[in-house]
Amino acid sequence: MKILVLNGSPKREKSDTMHITRAFLDGMKEAAPQEVHIVNIIDKQIEYCTGCFTCKRNGGECIHNDDIRELLGKLLASDLLLFSYPLYCYGMPAPMKAFADRTMPLSSMAMKKQDDRYVHVGQADFSHLRYMMICGCGFPNSNLNFEPAVMQFKLMFPNNHTIITVPENPMFNAPEATAVTVPRLELVKLAGKQYAETGKIDDDLLAEICSPMIPEDVYATICNEKK
Repeated sequence: MKILVLNGSPKREKSDTMHITRAFLDGMKEAAPQEVHIVNIIDKQIEYCTGCFTCKRNGGECIHNDDIRELLGKLLASDLLLFSYPLYCYGMPAPMKAFADRTMPLSSMAMKKQDDRYVHVGQADFSHLRYMMICGCGFPNSNLNFEPAVMQFKLMFPNNHTIITVPENPMFNAPEATAVTVPRLELVKLAGKQYAETGKIDDDLLAEICSPMIPEDVYATICNEKK
């Protein structure tokens, strides 16, 4: 499988969330060979979308001459598009949001009704793609934190999507927390293996991965002591 990983963290490979993503990919590789390409979005030149819709009217040609054309080519040549990023203000970090906005060339101005909503008709064939979101946050739990990002991802990619959201995410970069982070990463690895073999993750396993690693009040106390 060809996997394009879009790392939206400004920390690049030191990203807390990338610990989860790497464990997931390791699990996939246990099941079968995978062709993985990781892009640090912060290192790419991606201009902000101006909303001129030129790309939607001329076959996908954008007014900006930057790295987006190369990235969209990699996207269309992939089997799995994996968004890996930390939660910023209940959504994507700005560089990744700029990338998401610049996927406009994939669709046209024409609209069609799909279930209860209208969507733009595609200018490219991406029906083969599967989509994954792996997102971590620094709060003790997931309640009223991930919902905006999850809804955005589901609206962007209504089909063939899988979402992993993990609270207490900074613990993955804390050596003193290995007693709880290592077992959690093993679960993520198992999820990656399941996904590679079946295209799905068991609901109970996913719920465990997305749950707090230590009691919420204990985590909050530790964070407050380190402030």
